[in-house]
Amino acid sequence: MGKIIAFSNQKGGVGKTTTAINLSTYVAMEGRKVLLVDFDPQGNATSGFGFEKNHLEHTCYDVLMEDCSAKEAILPTAVENLSMIPCNIDLAAAEVDLVSMMARESALKRALAPVKGDYDYIFIDCPPSLGLITLNALVASDAVIIPIQSEFFALEGLSQLMNTIKIVKQRLNSSLTINGVVLTMYDVRTTMSKQVTAEIYKYFGDTVYTVPVPRNVKLVESPSFGVPIPMHAPRCSGAIAYRALAQQFLEREEK
Repeated sequence: MGKIIAFSNQKGGVGKTTTAINLSTYVAMEGRKVLLVDFDPQGNATSGFGFEKNHLEHTCYDVLMEDCSAKEAILPTAVENLSMIPCNIDLAAAEVDLVSMMARESALKRALAPVKGDYDYIFIDCPPSLGLITLNALVASDAVIIPIQSEFFALEGLSQLMNTIKIVKQRLNSSLTINGVVLTMYDVRTTMSKQVTAEIYKYFGDTVYTVPVPRNVKLVESPSFGVPIPMHAPRCSGAIAYRALAQQFLEREEK
């Protein structure tokens, strides 16, 4: 049975989608069967794999509203062993449409149940908010990965995210755990990055991944080409970091 892991942080611009795209890619390249669920109405993970967001037959919204099954919405990517359920702005309507649904917090969990056994890992890219969409992702997940930018403002609101995870664990999903924290946009030259990193280690301890992802132009470029970093610039510092992160992730999960 596969493990479902959500990438979540209520703050935008922390490298959450970049981490979801490239970690899922490298885990798939390590021979694991992976499904990436784009669960952000912005659909950046979808376009990051070269899919046209406005010309999709089925999306996460259709799956959530039970207009199609998860299996019907799954698309293969250019990466071997990696498939995805795409998304576009239609998902934004789910915040309203789910309100009248029975057991609305569990809609995604029910939708993914029939395909969970088909994959080693199912990764969910959440929106940068703590609304009903993110709540669905947390209820459906076994664990959470929290990408945090190595800058001061990234620490703001972190307590709110942790409180949300705590409430979900208490009331809706008792098995939810924090898989780890990923340090993104790390700049070894700045004192601020070092100070923020020290604070994050103080708060999260051993759950922090020891591989920080550096600021890297190639990482920013690759989504515009519709490919993950190993297909755009496999030797850049960002690619090397995400490959090492994927290996550490697998060691942590499969030790």
